[in-house]
Amino acid sequence: MEEVRRLQIRTRRRVDDLFAGEYHSAFLGRGIEFAEVREYAPGDDVRAIDWNVTARAGKPFIKRYIEERQLTVMLCVDTSASGLFGTVSRTKGRLIAEAGAAIAYTALRNNDRVGMMRFSDEVDLYLPPRKGPRHLLRLLRELLGAEPTGAGTAFPEALETLGSVLHQRAILFLASDFLPPPGASAGDIERPLAVLGRRHDVIALRVADPRERSLPNLGLVELEDPETGKRVLMDTSSSRLRRMHEEIAARRRDESDRVLRRAGVDVIDLTTARPFGVELERYFRLRQRRRSRE
Repeated sequence: MEEVRRLQIRTRRRVDDLFAGEYHSAFLGRGIEFAEVREYAPGDDVRAIDWNVTARAGKPFIKRYIEERQLTVMLCVDTSASGLFGTVSRTKGRLIAEAGAAIAYTALRNNDRVGMMRFSDEVDLYLPPRKGPRHLLRLLRELLGAEPTGAGTAFPEALETLGSVLHQRAILFLASDFLPPPGASAGDIERPLAVLGRRHDVIALRVADPRERSLPNLGLVELEDPETGKRVLMDTSSSRLRRMHEEIAARRRDESDRVLRRAGVDVIDLTTARPFGVELERYFRLRQRRRSRE
């Protein structure tokens, strides 16, 4: 529980310092609703003047509206064993937990509802969208306590389940490294992603670690696949081996890019080597500018 409290404090600071306002502008509510009529003040938009009230009162009054939000935000969190990998300041799983906590706190602060689905080789948790501080603590606890329940990643099944339980339009944050398990390919998730995108606003939080792209020269190193348990001894002093590793990583990345782009999914790339807040803030501002042009 103490770790949950620490995460809550850090999350609050990040949101207050970085992107609370950007989130509100990036994700618009469903419309506006009438709030009140008040006396006109210098600087008010004259187009908002209520001429009927103005005529009765003998002085100008304007109509004031407020944004009707009530957005639904869902975190779909990949807790497969590949999230245990991390060579910098944190593991990929911890990065997902911290970024998910920041998004949840920001959404709840903006009076939106937040839910979560957690999965590895199967869906092991579904929290319906709700509001309130107690719900936030539950979300933080489940994000921090997430552990792989088995080998592999059942991403297509999780996406299909998510589509079946969400009956209203939602903003979906899919947090994963998007690395397909052995025998699968990134393309396996394209169709369920595209189906979700027809009804919901889908955003990928793609996490990575620098060592997944390039290996340092450390001599003989024994590596273990966290999802299969398979071990392999590698001679990282070989420039040929390091180049092959980089080429394979680049091909995987390119395939992931193509699949997400074809499915119409926005991508926020997060790395264990840098604070995630800057990337989230950059995306919210980009989305805000994109909406202002529509």
